[in-house]
Amino acid sequence: MGHCTRTQFEPLNIAVLTLSDSRDLSQDTSGQFLQDALLEAGHKLAERRLIKDDKYQIRSVLSQWIASNDVQVIITTGGTGFTERDNTPQAVRPLFDREIEGFGELFRHITYTELGTSTVQSRALGGFANKTAIFCLPGSTGACKTGWNKILREQLDATHRPCNFVMHVKKVAIDE
Repeated sequence: MGHCTRTQFEPLNIAVLTLSDSRDLSQDTSGQFLQDALLEAGHKLAERRLIKDDKYQIRSVLSQWIASNDVQVIITTGGTGFTERDNTPQAVRPLFDREIEGFGELFRHITYTELGTSTVQSRALGGFANKTAIFCLPGSTGACKTGWNKILREQLDATHRPCNFVMHVKKVAIDE
């Protein structure tokens, strides 16, 4: 396959989707953290939305972004727990062409040090659909900080060695 790193940082178009039955954008500290962090890292915010944790609404928004030529990465926050209201994995998994099993495994490994065995109740997951990388994080701002700082910041950086996900995402139309 050759090298999977590049010599210079490539800004990606990243969309952020918050799934919440109880919050609106003004109270969305997790989505705000992800927006601020991706911009600070040099990426572009493709779009940011907040919708109810409803399986069909989630699939609708994600399908639009997956089909779009302007979105390379999607990060969701919320709905990955174990309650009846948590529907993100069931909504998202059928959309994947390929799952990134290691993302959820590594996220739970990292959070084990903070949460102990309770981390088994996190259903964080990742995958690809139409060359769009999708990462589903829990709803807490702390979990989003962990996911971004300990995994995604490096894996969405084209210069990260030995490999990263940048070469696997679709190209976008350059409008500049």
